[in-house]
This record gives sequence, structure tokens and C-alpha cells, in this order.
Amino acid sequence: MPARVRTVYLSEMHAARRAAAPGARWRHLERAHILSQPWPWPHTRNHIAMLTLAIVQRDRREAVGQVVRIIVAAPGSALGRYPEGNTGRATVGLTQPMPVPDDLATLLKA
Repeated sequence: MPARVRTVYLSEMHAARRAAAPGARWRHLERAHILSQPWPWPHTRNHIAMLTLAIVQRDRREAVGQVVRIIVAAPGSALGRYPEGNTGRATVGLTQPMPVPDDLATLLKA
């Protein structure tokens, strides 16, 4: 992971831990997920954080979805088989590509 991407990824992960509102936590984790997809360990680490939040919120559906995603995250990243822009939530299809926010797209292309 290039340093410029890592800096923003870690910032989003940290912001997710600090945020008081559940919606804000998820938004930061989703942004971190988009950044992490090409790299196996950060991608898996992001899904572990999502699983942790789902458990804290007692969201069984999200937790089960995150377990599945933890299993496929590293191999998908290593093989370059991940849906660009996907936010990583269980409410989104596992293989569904989504638009990448402009600021993240610029960062990933730089």
C-alpha cells in the first residue's frame, strides 16, 4: 500500500474508532474499505473492524456477512478480484461494484 493511501486509510480507521455516532463509524469504515481492497492485509483488517462494530451493535446479519468477507478478503485482494468501490457492508452484494468517491478515486490513481 503506497504511503499516501496508507495515511488516509489509517486516518479513516482511526476516525471510525473515535466517532460517536454509529452511522459515522460505518461511513469511515466504508471509505477505508474502498482504499484497502487492493491489499490483502489492510482489506482483511478492515473487515475485522467491521465485524467488531457489528458485534458491538448486535447486528447479527452484518456480523455473519463480515465473517464471510473476512474469509474471501485476502484471496480476493491477492488475485485482484474485488468489486471496485464496494463499501464492504453485508447490505451490499459481495461482488457488486459501486462508484468510488471522487477524493478516493484521485488518491488511488495518483
